[in-house]
Parts: sequence; structure tokens; C-alpha cells
Amino acid sequence: MAYRNGTYVAFHANGTNYPIHSDIKYYNMIKAWSEKSDDEFTIINSHDKTAAVRDSSSKETLRNRLKERLRNSKNLVLIIGETTKFDDDWVPFEIEYAVDVCKIPLIVTYVGIELGIQNASDLSAKWPPSLKKRIDEGTAHAIHIPFRKTPIYSAVRQFNHNNLPNGYGLGIYSRETYKMWNIAI
Repeated sequence: MAYRNGTYVAFHANGTNYPIHSDIKYYNMIKAWSEKSDDEFTIINSHDKTAAVRDSSSKETLRNRLKERLRNSKNLVLIIGETTKFDDDWVPFEIEYAVDVCKIPLIVTYVGIELGIQNASDLSAKWPPSLKKRIDEGTAHAIHIPFRKTPIYSAVRQFNHNNLPNGYGLGIYSRETYKMWNIAI
């Protein structure tokens, strides 16, 4: 049995390691928030729990490493950017394995959304098909939040394989919670 204390972050790399051309910049932002010591934001990064994978690694090696990382995770932060829904490789695999096999909750965070989310269905046009399918089937346990430090940290601390979000894949935080965080609705 895996020790499930990590947070797995999934994002569309767009076939590149260059932050300008992919959503890796948002993953790097989460890592930077966690590494700063001036506040309480910290995560246990599941990507640090196994050996690094090189660009030259075989697809099967990478797939096995991702599975191991997901098995050691308590939740998955899914960064939704402008091109995430077009990823037909790793993001769908990560969503499918996280939901179908590992049964971990998804913290779906939207780049470019500054306001509190009150209706996750309104954002369905941004979803990759693998996420949409699992929400429609009722198998995904997800909370939908803007890509902002406080909601991400709160969701990472709150939701795990033993404490799943309510809402049949369309979970949201209340108006009162957003108000407490000084985030407009």
C-alpha cells in the first residue's frame, strides 16, 4: 500500500519544457509558493517522490513513473489553461488513472479566472474530454477553483482520498468562503 500524502499536479506541457509555451509556468508557480518560507503554503509534491524522468525516457517508463506518483498522492491539482482541453496524451491519462484507479479527488484550478467560481458547469468548455466524461458519469470527485494561492492551498489541505469534495464532480466553495479569502464572486 502506497503512502498517500503527496499532491500530484497535472498540466498541459504542450510538448515542450519551455515555460513560455506551456502551462508548466503555473506548476512552477505552485512549487515556488511551496518553497517560500514567509507563509504557510506548502505541499508535498508527488513529482519529487520518484526519480526524475528525462525527455529521452521511453513512453512506458514515463507512464509507469506517473502511475507510481499518482498512487502516492492524496489528491490531484489539475491546472486548466487555454490549451488543456486539446491535450490528448498525458493529461487524459493522469485524470483517468487518478479517478478510475487511485480514486483521488481533483482540484480543478482555472488559469485566468480571478473571481470565485459559483457554477462549475459554466467552465465545461475548458474541460478535457477525460474530465468531462468522468464528471458526466459521476465518477470524478472535484472542486473547481480559480488559480489563486489561497483556494489552492485550502483545497490541497482539505481534500484527499478519505475526504472527497461534494457536488458530483461539480464541487465549489461557498460565497462566504470566497468572501473570507477576499475574492470577489
